[in-house]
Amino acid sequence: MHRLVRHLSLGLVAAIASTSHAALTFTNYLPYGVGFNNSVNAVSVSGGAIYAATSSALAKSTNGGTSWTLYTTSGGLAGNTVRGVYAVGNTVYAATTSGLSISTIGGGSWTNRTVANSGLASNDVRGIYAVGSTLYAATTGGVSISTNGGVSWANSTTANGLGANSVVGIYAVGSNVYAATELITGGGASISTDGGSTWTNYTTANGLGSNTVRGIYAVGSTVYAATSGGVSISTNGGLNWTNYTSANGLGNSSINGVFASGGTIYAATAGGLSLSTNGGLTWTNYTTANGLGSNLVRGVFESGG
Repeated sequence: MHRLVRHLSLGLVAAIASTSHAALTFTNYLPYGVGFNNSVNAVSVSGGAIYAATSSALAKSTNGGTSWTLYTTSGGLAGNTVRGVYAVGNTVYAATTSGLSISTIGGGSWTNRTVANSGLASNDVRGIYAVGSTLYAATTGGVSISTNGGVSWANSTTANGLGANSVVGIYAVGSNVYAATELITGGGASISTDGGSTWTNYTTANGLGSNTVRGIYAVGSTVYAATSGGVSISTNGGLNWTNYTSANGLGNSSINGVFASGGTIYAATAGGLSLSTNGGLTWTNYTTANGLGSNLVRGVFESGG
């Protein structure tokens, strides 16, 4: 279940889809209630808990989105602007603009990791992924990797082969680490096959839709990149890419996040949530007409339909 750094975020509200792919409908939940800014940047699900990274707090719901508990700096969170969240069991990682916050009790108390106290590349953390005690942080100063639960970090930058030090998405499988970097002059999809020590960067020269990559995901040798110019897919580990755009049915060619599961590709676009069941050749797009809270979708995560 827990496979994505930039999970589900749907513009002004978090939205949860139900029923089959052929007839997706959405129900919207407002962590702050009606009349407030409910901008959601990312969502993670662990057990019966939903965690929403919002622009003003980390929100948690244990009843399917009906009610929410908000965590802010007043309760020990490093920063109120939360860009990403990842949860596994009762351990929650919140990527904030002031550091990485970690709770081992589902959000009741927090330990904060920063440049000063643990060696993060930057306190502006945009995404987080964890496998056991190994943590991967996407920061505006590079990729930070900790093998001791965040106590200390090793940092990779452009000096190690990253396309840019501005990293907004991160994912890892075994010794393969995937980083989404977003600078137009530089940037690209950066892939490491040695646990993050060295990187190979792939750009429009390899077929990427854009060097501004906002999200990245992989299944085996197939890599999916959310770019500002479409969904780019590589079936050979990043060497070559095929790019898909609104011409293929995507809601918009500006893609903020991508996820794949069970033969279905999900793309979070600036014009809705788009799904493909044929490898990206064609897409079905869902919008506010289907119940989405906003057509600006910032990320997507699927579990069990």
